[in-house]
Amino acid sequence: MHLHPDAEAAGARLIAHHTLGSTNAEALSRARAGERGPLWVTAARQTAGRGRRGNVWTSEPGNLHATLLLSDAAPPAHLPELCFVVALAVRDSIADVAPQIAAKLTLKWPNDLLLDGAKLAGILIEAETVGGLTAVAAGIGVNCAHHPDNLAYPAASLAAGGAAIAPDALLRALSHTMVSRLAQWDRGSGFAAIRAEWLKHAANIGGDIHVRLPDRELTGRFETLDRMGRLMLRLPAGNLEAITVGELFAPARVHP
Repeated sequence: MHLHPDAEAAGARLIAHHTLGSTNAEALSRARAGERGPLWVTAARQTAGRGRRGNVWTSEPGNLHATLLLSDAAPPAHLPELCFVVALAVRDSIADVAPQIAAKLTLKWPNDLLLDGAKLAGILIEAETVGGLTAVAAGIGVNCAHHPDNLAYPAASLAAGGAAIAPDALLRALSHTMVSRLAQWDRGSGFAAIRAEWLKHAANIGGDIHVRLPDRELTGRFETLDRMGRLMLRLPAGNLEAITVGELFAPARVHP
C-alpha cells in the first residue's frame, strides 16, 4: 500500500495491516494514544467491520478497507458535512482509476456510493473528543474484488462491473482525491461547493423515495439537500420535511 505523493506532501502517513478488527477502531485507539493524523489505517481483512446503525460490513480480502484519521478537521457544527466530502473523494478516486464506469456512479444520501444502483462503497464517520480536540475516523469500504449477495439490498463490486482495480491502486488515488476535496471543503467554509458537487451525482434526486427513520417511515420526493446537508423530502401533502438521519430506499427497494 502506498499513498499518492500529494497526500504525503500534505502530511498524511499510512499504517497498513494484514488483519484488524476494524480500521476505524484502530484509528480512534491511536488517537487516544496521542496520534493526531492525518493518518491512513488500512487492513487487507477486517474481522469486526461495521457500517452505519450497527450494520455488519463484509470485509473480504481483495476489497479496500481504509480509515482516515483527522484531528480538529472543522468546528463541531461542520463535522456532519464530512460524510459528503468523503463520499465525493471516493467517487472521484474510482472515476480516476476506472473512467469507463464513472457515468454509472451515483451517491446515495447520506454516505453510500452506488454502481448501476447497487451499493459499491460505504462510509462510516465516527468521532471522539481526545485531549480537547475532536478526532474523526472516516472509514471507507469499497468492494473491489467481491460483493455480498445475501443482503436486503443489491450490492456491486468493481470487478463485477468490469473494472479490475487493486485496493492499493485505489487507495493511492483516494489519498490524492481526499486532499483535494478536504481543501475544497476548507473546514466547512466551502461546503456550498461540496453540496453542489454532491447533488450533481445524487441518486434518486427529483424522484420518489422511502425514508426509514428511527421512529417512523416517510415516502415523498427527494427535492434537494439544504445548506446543512439535510435531505429535503416533499411529502404527499405538499410540505417539506428536513431529514437529518435516516435510511433511504427507492420505492421498488423498500424492505420490511
